[in-house]
Amino acid sequence: MKRILGIDPGSRKTGFGIIDVSGASTRYVTSGVIRVPEGSLPERLKVIFDAITQICLQHSPDQVAVEQVFMAKNASSALKLGQARGAAITAAVNQSLPVAEYEARKVKQSVVGTGAADKLQVQHMVKVLLRLPATPQEDAADALAVALCHANTQEQLIGLAGRGQFRRGRMV
Repeated sequence: MKRILGIDPGSRKTGFGIIDVSGASTRYVTSGVIRVPEGSLPERLKVIFDAITQICLQHSPDQVAVEQVFMAKNASSALKLGQARGAAITAAVNQSLPVAEYEARKVKQSVVGTGAADKLQVQHMVKVLLRLPATPQEDAADALAVALCHANTQEQLIGLAGRGQFRRGRMV
C-alpha cells in the first residue's frame, strides 16, 4: 500500500488530499484546505510550508503529487502561485518525500475523462471515485484529483513495465 498526498497550491487557499492506494483499490484518508491569513507574501508562504510539514508528519505519506502552475490571468498571480507551489514542494522534499508534478489538464483528463472539465465535474468525479458521502470543498477536491491522477499514472507505468520488451515499436 502507498499513501499519496495531493496538493492544489494557492497563495490564499491551498488544497490537500490524502489517499491510500493498494493495487486497483483506492481509499480516502483525509482532505482539507489550508486557509492562508492576510499578511506579507513571505509570511503566507511560511504558513503553507508549516501546514504541509505538519500534514506530512501527521499522515506519513509515501509520495506527493502537486499541480503545476498554469498561466493565470496576470503575471503577478502566476508568480504568487508558483511561490506557493514552491513552499509546498519544499515542505515535502524537506520530509524526504518524492514529488511528482502534473498539469491541470492531465489531472482533469485522468479523473473526469476530459482535460476541459470544470470544477463541478472534478468535484463530482472525486466524490464518486472515492465513494465519499458528500462533495468535497473545491480546493480539497482538486488536491484529491491530483492524488488520483498520480495513482493512475503510477499504475499505468507499472503495467507497462510488466508487459515485456519492445522491439521496433512492437511488444515481444
